[in-house]
Amino acid sequence: MSSPPRAQTEDPYLALQSTDEFQELRRKFRGFVFPMTGFFLAWYFGYVLLSIFAPGFMGTRAFGSVTIGLLLGLGQFVTTFAITFIYARWANREFDPLADRLGARLDEITEA
Repeated sequence: MSSPPRAQTEDPYLALQSTDEFQELRRKFRGFVFPMTGFFLAWYFGYVLLSIFAPGFMGTRAFGSVTIGLLLGLGQFVTTFAITFIYARWANREFDPLADRLGARLDEITEA
């Protein structure tokens, strides 16, 4: 026979969610992700709007047969990789240590 299931008075996930450490983790995440997302969306839609409303500018040759539009389009890819690199470095330094501590704390709560 197995032992009866343990009755928990409070959901450990909800308990952890209400801690100051979790709120700090959430604040740090949002403090990075929301501004970065806003920046990238503004950059992306700026590119799209220039393509629609300023085709002459986008067709201006920068050098040889390379246009401003092509350079800005390639800049979209560069920006995507740069944001990914910046986020990974930021998360390793700021976000992951706190998330690891909270994960260990949750493991202690659920194993007890």
